[in-house]
Amino acid sequence: MLDRIRTCLAELPPAERRVAQLVLDDPRRFAQLPVGELARLADVSKPTVLRFCRHLGCEGLTDFKFRLAATVGDGVPYIHRSISEGDDLPSIAHKVVDNAVAALLKFRHELPHAAVAQAVEALEHAWRGQHRIELYGVGNSGVVAEDAQHKLFRLGVNSRAFADGHLQLMSAALLQPGDVAVVFSNSGRTRDLIDATEVARRNGATTIAVTRTRTPLAQAAAIVLAADHSERDDQDIPMISRLIHLQYVDILTINLALRMGTQRVQPLLKTVKAHLSSKRYR
Repeated sequence: MLDRIRTCLAELPPAERRVAQLVLDDPRRFAQLPVGELARLADVSKPTVLRFCRHLGCEGLTDFKFRLAATVGDGVPYIHRSISEGDDLPSIAHKVVDNAVAALLKFRHELPHAAVAQAVEALEHAWRGQHRIELYGVGNSGVVAEDAQHKLFRLGVNSRAFADGHLQLMSAALLQPGDVAVVFSNSGRTRDLIDATEVARRNGATTIAVTRTRTPLAQAAAIVLAADHSERDDQDIPMISRLIHLQYVDILTINLALRMGTQRVQPLLKTVKAHLSSKRYR
């Protein structure tokens, strides 16, 4: 977004150019101020601020701020960087949610469609051939692997999730061509996950890594679903990374369900719902 503003800066009318310069001078501050304060600082009218946002292809100021935040947004540290001690509960909640929304918009913009298509093809091939789909992750990523297994299980897909490094390695050693190993890792540097991925790939299984690019795990896997973000492993709560990984799970399972066909999937879901709503499970 900042590069786009610099590119079109000379083409903007003088008033909108002042708004653009305000963004370039301090984009983080711009994203936090209301339209009235922005208009005052740029010495323009409120409609001028809105015209500037639309000139950049945005629907309005809120849309522009989300896109801007996706460009300059940081992770969510243990004490959120944009939160002050005097903030009340609603303000804190809004800032955390805005940070998540900005990260998801950035994720949507950078989604690797070709890699996602390859991953869906591999999962469909495994399902049609009645092969195994194994899901690996440790710590927070282990929870994501379990969520993926839960969704696949509801679709009637043969899948298992492992959060223990020894079990992951044993599982990988038993995989064969046609099987799929989906590996979740925020850092992309967990040794157990890398070892399991390498073993699974040597055995002919398709390996899918949901992790950061340019990491050892990304290099070990056949298909990489990039989960790049600005969270720091040593300082940030794993919030944005978890959301991105869960988004990948939903994208993959929904696409797989559509390929399986509604005539097959809907009866399975109805059966599960009927059992869960029975008196036995109340």
